[in-house]
Amino acid sequence: MPDSRIALVTAAAARNLDEDLPPLAAALTHTDVAFDIVDWDDARVDWSAYEIVVLRSTWDYTTRLAEFLDWAARISQVTRLLNPLDLIRWNTDKHYLGDLARAGVAAVASHFIEPGEDAATLLERFLHKHETSEFVVKPSVGAGSRDAQRYGHEERAIALAHAQRLLDAGHSVLLQPYLDRVDAYGETALIYFDGKFSHAIRKGPLLRRGEGPTRALFAAEHITPRVPTAEELRVAESALEAIPFDEPLLYSRVDLIRDGADKPCVLELELTEPSLFFDHADGAAARYAQALIRRLSK
Repeated sequence: MPDSRIALVTAAAARNLDEDLPPLAAALTHTDVAFDIVDWDDARVDWSAYEIVVLRSTWDYTTRLAEFLDWAARISQVTRLLNPLDLIRWNTDKHYLGDLARAGVAAVASHFIEPGEDAATLLERFLHKHETSEFVVKPSVGAGSRDAQRYGHEERAIALAHAQRLLDAGHSVLLQPYLDRVDAYGETALIYFDGKFSHAIRKGPLLRRGEGPTRALFAAEHITPRVPTAEELRVAESALEAIPFDEPLLYSRVDLIRDGADKPCVLELELTEPSLFFDHADGAAARYAQALIRRLSK
């Protein structure tokens, strides 16, 4: 594979924020595979020069989704995009959570308000259905807790204004009950390469009352290693099995939190441009690099 070349794709605003890029670059440097780190919207790049184009940290796609998906479609015509285009189209909008729930996967209850719908009525209907004292408003297209906020029932007027602002901008809105066990337990993110479990981390709680939704690329996170339970592994693997596409995944991350019965459930399924937290697990970057190399031989 001396002539093989890989593109690791980022965004100009994310290039210096992606903590996975340096260890991955170091791991690939010890192989025979050449690679470049490139911005997805750089018009000078000849994508056909790469055998594989790997999404790494295209974190500005949430505000440029149509442009990003058009780019991904063009790239897929001249080279191999990983993860694949159909999967990316599905995963970049959190309506996929409904698909997981319909497939029987344990997932956080998710309700959507679409542009043009009566947000006040649908918010009241959601609050009547769920008995949790707090809830979350977020856009259906978003990453890193961008523009997501936690509210109490007494703050429904503020929450409605938040939702309406998103709807007026043409975004679908996702409503979820806030599962407060996350405050003590945090989230568990399980990372897989080529369908095999690699490692897991704990993320501390991100949404704090009164702080307002972040407008940055992502909210600051407190990360530590974690050993997942057998039940967490089962839920994560059931989510991966429920993905409605047959293409094998180069990488995947399943984010879990615990419900009121202390059972793990899927908060998000990260298949497009997730942080993979290489620095929190020995050998993780090397395992990912080897997964990439195996794809070159297929």
